[in-house]
Amino acid sequence: MRRLRVKKSRKQQRLSESQEIKLLEQWIEARKPDSGTNPLAIPAQPPTAPVGRTADGGFTPYAGCKLFRQLPISRKTKEGLAPKYKEMSDIQRASLPHSLCGRDILGAAKTGSGKTLAFIIPVVEKLYRARWGPEDGVGSIIISPTKELAGQLFEELKVIGKNHTLSAGLLIGGRKDVDAEKDRVSSLNILICTPGRLLQHMNETPNFECSQLQVLVLDEADRMLDKKFKGELDAIISQLPKRRQTLLFSATQTKSVKDLARLSLKDPEYISVHAESVTATPERLKQVAMEVPLDQKLNMLWSFIKSHLRSKMIVFLSTCKQVKFVYEAFKKLRPGIPLKCLHGNMKQNARMAIYLDFCETTSVLFSTDVASRGLDFPAVDWVIQVDCPEDVAAYIHRVGRTARFTSEGNSVLFLLPSEREMLTKLQSAEPKIPIQLRKVKSEKMEQISGSLASVLVKYPEMQQLAKRAFITYVRSINHQKDKEVFDVSKLPLEEYSASLGLPMKPNVSSKSQKMKNKKETVVEQEHKVEVEGEVLYNVDGFRVDVEDGRIQKLVVKMMQGKAKSYRAEEEEEEDDILVPTKSSVEVDKSELTILPTRILKKKKLKINVHRPVGTRVKYDDDGNQVAPLAAFAITEDADTILEPEKVKERYDKLREEMKQHDKEDKVLLRQRLRDKRTKDKMKLKRWREEEEEGDEDINGDDSETDLGRKSKMKNSKINFESESDDDRKMKKMKGFDADVISLVEQEALALKLLSSMHNS
Repeated sequence: MRRLRVKKSRKQQRLSESQEIKLLEQWIEARKPDSGTNPLAIPAQPPTAPVGRTADGGFTPYAGCKLFRQLPISRKTKEGLAPKYKEMSDIQRASLPHSLCGRDILGAAKTGSGKTLAFIIPVVEKLYRARWGPEDGVGSIIISPTKELAGQLFEELKVIGKNHTLSAGLLIGGRKDVDAEKDRVSSLNILICTPGRLLQHMNETPNFECSQLQVLVLDEADRMLDKKFKGELDAIISQLPKRRQTLLFSATQTKSVKDLARLSLKDPEYISVHAESVTATPERLKQVAMEVPLDQKLNMLWSFIKSHLRSKMIVFLSTCKQVKFVYEAFKKLRPGIPLKCLHGNMKQNARMAIYLDFCETTSVLFSTDVASRGLDFPAVDWVIQVDCPEDVAAYIHRVGRTARFTSEGNSVLFLLPSEREMLTKLQSAEPKIPIQLRKVKSEKMEQISGSLASVLVKYPEMQQLAKRAFITYVRSINHQKDKEVFDVSKLPLEEYSASLGLPMKPNVSSKSQKMKNKKETVVEQEHKVEVEGEVLYNVDGFRVDVEDGRIQKLVVKMMQGKAKSYRAEEEEEEDDILVPTKSSVEVDKSELTILPTRILKKKKLKINVHRPVGTRVKYDDDGNQVAPLAAFAITEDADTILEPEKVKERYDKLREEMKQHDKEDKVLLRQRLRDKRTKDKMKLKRWREEEEEGDEDINGDDSETDLGRKSKMKNSKINFESESDDDRKMKKMKGFDADVISLVEQEALALKLLSSMHNS
């Protein structure tokens, strides 16, 4: 009966799901908004209005509604949304009516506006209405640029789709269980992943294919479409079907026809809910910029943290080495608030642990731009940008970590005097960014350069961190494309190195500069000639006396004749930071002292390939030359004549000696085995005596112990009686066979043997 009830309930559930899916499809088709319309412009339905089918057989409109329960979505999805989400945000109101109809979406909205639900709900609903199961394979792929953001999306998907039977997986780099992923990835319905790990499974996992893909989602689409992910994304798109729904969401969206063509978008709906907004950043965000010299940045950061010990802060720096150094240095100085760091060189487990810990505690997080996109850190009070962002879009994403949704937040940007142009670009952006410039109160700034120097002396490993932080910062400035803002030649590098606690400025020479110096040294050594203690150079066969160091460099370049090729190599090298400026002193070649005497070069000896091949020469005892193999041809020499009889005699003698040695070896082996048996017998005898003594001291009947002891004694007796080959032969000759004769016969035979022994 119970099985029948379960079977009946499952059947009823399937029927109810089929009816719900049919109703949802009719509702979506009947009231779908026209393409190109803005649902935000449609008047919203009152909260008490009926939902779904009306009395006249029609359906209520869902374009422009404000509540999730008024959307044509499944009951299971509504139950997942109910505990946490009631009312939709602007991006959700504008995009969901179009995405539920199956249209491609280009969504742009401010940070913290709820873009995640705007694409998770359509993904779940599309697969639910298609009755997607494990046998159908991958139905949707959500690609994220960072591992932390992918993990955040996966957690959100688990909340929304907890009542559905769809399977989902998180595929990110840094994990070691790739083989376990390969076994399961083909049966998952929804994949949330980073581009690298997804492409790895596409290339390596057998039977993994996405030919039935229904929905593709790119979160932080503007970053996914840039050069960093171009190769991976193009390879992924080439393996996906063109007939699919594509959803793109970001705070700053692209309209590039080339990018849209790469993704095979079909008549996409461009939705920018804040396009007409007065500001490009959240309205509740207060933004301030301060002009801080490079050597005062850490002093300013330390003073700011000390004055906001009860605030939750994110501090953005340019490079991983800077993040690591500032975190370790400040941790040793103990500002009075927990410190954390997050950067791309950390392992995945550590990154996720720090992300989750920072979400729950009030602390300071030092981070690179890896935390600037998409991550939802709750209740962040301050965003501090110690290093200038590379462009306006990067600034918007950074400050978007605070003032999310309806919360308030604050942002501080440190600008160098040479980076003042960035403030102009931020204020002139469309829509504008309300950022104000404020002066630094130097009297309240605490100087920590001396403390940092003490830390570097106390902890020698910190010196290397400080050097790497200095070098990577200078390189990052030089790599920036916007040279109006970032100019490495205007940086006070000496003062900056001192502010880090370093005793002297580290060398920032690039790889290409090192290669150039190495080539110059090699060429210089090849052409250098020392005559009577003076160093001269050989240029086109003439000796050149060089007195001035600048003229010496010119001579080396003349000898190389490759100045242009060096400049080309420098442009190809990515790590080239400091390019030496041209000397203002022009040197005339006529000033060089050219001596009329020529230097005779000693040519290298060459091997003559046409010379005859060497032959072997052999001499006899008299010194006469003979052919090398002549000795083998002598057959009549008395010394070389073989006597068969002597050979046979020697052979027979050696054979007899071998037989004798063989007999002796057998005797030795037999004696060694006999000694081993005797030793084993004595050992067994001692063991039996100890067992008998132990039995006398034990009271009680333990049948199991007795049985074990009897079996051991029986086996011991068999081993004990296997004495030698001679004994066995004697017993066999006398007809001793314990398995055949009876007990009486055995006793008689034993008496007979005893009597014979006494008589002998």
